[in-house]
Amino acid sequence: MMLEGLKPGLTHEASLTVDEGRTAAHLGSGTLRVFATPSMVLLIEDVCRRMVEPYLASGESTVGISLKVRHLAPTPIGQTVRCRAEVIAVEGVVITFRAEVWDPAEKVGEAEHKRAVIEVDRFLRRVETKAGGSPGAPAVETR
Repeated sequence: MMLEGLKPGLTHEASLTVDEGRTAAHLGSGTLRVFATPSMVLLIEDVCRRMVEPYLASGESTVGISLKVRHLAPTPIGQTVRCRAEVIAVEGVVITFRAEVWDPAEKVGEAEHKRAVIEVDRFLRRVETKAGGSPGAPAVETR
């Protein structure tokens, strides 16, 4: 694990344009054609995940383990939202982030997110066991 270089204060940003596929009406989390909370969550997780990737060893990844999110204001289709996340703590394999999401007019969301570093092979073995298969066997039988 190379997390030694990952320190509080590290930041990363990304932006996206709100389209129909990212609206509450489309995703079913609401009835309105505005930026959906699940879309905001995906943006936050993606920004945090991408920030950590350069610090991971081969065969490692991260998984989200906690997310406390507040969606503060609506954003209409066609506007761009920007997420800025910052590492606020690194404790063993758990990384804690603070994130804010903005549209052109205002802050529309904020979150505290935690991700844990995992060994991919070990993680997938646990998935296989839960799926009832043996390691190396498909989790779902195909016909």
